[in-house]
Amino acid sequence: MKSVQKGFTLIELMIVVAIIGILAAIAIPAYQNYTKRAHVSEGLSLAGGAKAAVSEYFSANGQWPSNNTSAALPAAVSISGNAVSSVSINESLITVTYKTKVQSGATLLLQGASTSGGITWTCEAGPTMKTEFLPANCRQ
Repeated sequence: MKSVQKGFTLIELMIVVAIIGILAAIAIPAYQNYTKRAHVSEGLSLAGGAKAAVSEYFSANGQWPSNNTSAALPAAVSISGNAVSSVSINESLITVTYKTKVQSGATLLLQGASTSGGITWTCEAGPTMKTEFLPANCRQ
């Protein structure tokens, strides 16, 4: 009588575990970068209100607001979120400062410029922000 093999051999199981380990080694860093990019996007979302307030102030007064109060916004630390510690205004510059979820103290800078048709915004990484975390339209 012939016996039939049932189940997997030890080698086959070890190969499967090795493949899963290799996939995890690739997937985990990619996922971590993905979550940090999502946190940076939260900062852009919170800065949207500040951009609107700065644009409105500029169109009404012909000059840039000097700070959050003059733009009729709450204090910089009051505009915060899960990954954002503050959103501050200084003339035409909006600075988004991040918590440790992105990189503690990292900043995203939004610079406003007056054009004939309105205001255009450019964004760039602050000195400590890694450019790989920026959205595609902010990378240069």
